[in-house]
Amino acid sequence: MQTNPRLNIRQVTWSNPVGADLRRAQQAELDARFGTPDHEPGTPPSGADCAVFLVAYDKGSGQPVGCGGLRLLDASTAEIKRLYVLPYTRGSGVASSILAALEAEAFKQGITRIKAEAGSAQPDGRHFYESSGFEPVPNFGPYAGVEHSYCYAKTIDSHSAAHTAMA
Repeated sequence: MQTNPRLNIRQVTWSNPVGADLRRAQQAELDARFGTPDHEPGTPPSGADCAVFLVAYDKGSGQPVGCGGLRLLDASTAEIKRLYVLPYTRGSGVASSILAALEAEAFKQGITRIKAEAGSAQPDGRHFYESSGFEPVPNFGPYAGVEHSYCYAKTIDSHSAAHTAMA
């Protein structure tokens, strides 16, 4: 699952306290960006519906620097949820490394398509998915009909999983 020599990416449970702290930090940032705590359509992810949840740690300091999970949508499709990196680490490859680890884990679990969503207050998220090989798709699930919601999808196969695992 290692994709970045400066990171140690570990699979943890949804209830892991470090993962919970990172998700709280993400939600606080999104609350500030959107100006409201009510910015997520649909049911928030949970331990019951997340197939995998990862936390990335900086190898030098041992500090957690980011996280991300996959919520199962059906037997072969998952949605990226709570992909987040601490602001001071942005631009250093942490998010790309977490995404690569999620893609490799998706492939191992038989997931062939991953989807993602970013809202109007997340231009950085939209750019990240677009530059990571995701294609814009019609809004799905709880995002259908939501104005200023942008959805993406990417097919996961043996080639993409092997490539991202080596990245």
